[in-house]
Amino acid sequence: MEIVLSGIRSTGKLHLGNYFGALKNFVKMQHENRCFFFIADYHSLTTHPTPDDLHGSVKQVITEYLACGIDPDVATVFLQSDLPEVSELYLLLNMNAYVGELERTTSFKDKVRLQPNNVNAGLLTYPVLMAADIIIHKANKVPVGKDQEQNLEITRKFAKRFNHIYKVNFFPEPTAYNFGDDLVKIPGLDGTGKMGKSEGNGIFLADPPEVIRKKVMRAVTDSGPTRNNQEMSDPIKNLFTLMEVVSEPETGKFFLDKYNQCNIRYGDLKKQLAEDIIKFTNPFRERITEIYSNDAYLRRVVNEGAEKARLSASKTLREVREIIGFKPF
Repeated sequence: MEIVLSGIRSTGKLHLGNYFGALKNFVKMQHENRCFFFIADYHSLTTHPTPDDLHGSVKQVITEYLACGIDPDVATVFLQSDLPEVSELYLLLNMNAYVGELERTTSFKDKVRLQPNNVNAGLLTYPVLMAADIIIHKANKVPVGKDQEQNLEITRKFAKRFNHIYKVNFFPEPTAYNFGDDLVKIPGLDGTGKMGKSEGNGIFLADPPEVIRKKVMRAVTDSGPTRNNQEMSDPIKNLFTLMEVVSEPETGKFFLDKYNQCNIRYGDLKKQLAEDIIKFTNPFRERITEIYSNDAYLRRVVNEGAEKARLSASKTLREVREIIGFKPF
């Protein structure tokens, strides 16, 4: 059984792309591995240093992950800020992290371009904190997207560097957890790219039915096919992709036949798609509402998760301090 760690940024709500992209696999993965899932509230400050409601965002995110099936009795679910050991390991790793290598990371250069007035030290050392999150639990696998692959490679570099500098074989070098064909790319409603929070093209698991209907009815379409079996434009492909994941197979076949026969009505397709999305998200939305209002349950999840995570983190940090030479008199 491998140790798997995944961080969750504490900004925004979960949308269909989040669920089908990775979260559905997390729910399965937690029963096959020793999993640590944490809310990366420290990380969120690198791009939002003065959040309007950090606590509210954290509460919303952890509620939605629990509602989707992350089980705190099976996996370890905790807040990054509840582990002071992570901050100390972050400090120690920074002593052997070099400005030049951090400045060359793609994620740092992208953020500098996007937020030129907020190029803070935390942004520069983001990969170091990410490394501390991972190796403090000696994780073997980390589910990461393409945008984080370089940072995971830097984590491997820091683990290897620590082992080399102190002449030990202490930290494993974690690799990416590959879901393979299980990953599904969910498109946005704007006709291009994938579904995302910042793009404003997403359907969130907590959206009420009336909001879902409005969003779907505004989805981008084209003027319709003019000949039988005409190749679809990207916006129409997107709608059929959404239908594949939330609708019954016969529903998708019905509208595909209509498209290929040049008598499809996009308004009818959108209405059906909206109702199918509502049917799919209803159980999540109800569970989100139930969990969000149960402060006692959330408090227990967070406190017990922190306690379990500290057992792992404190042991690692204690051994790291001894390796470096921090010893009591």
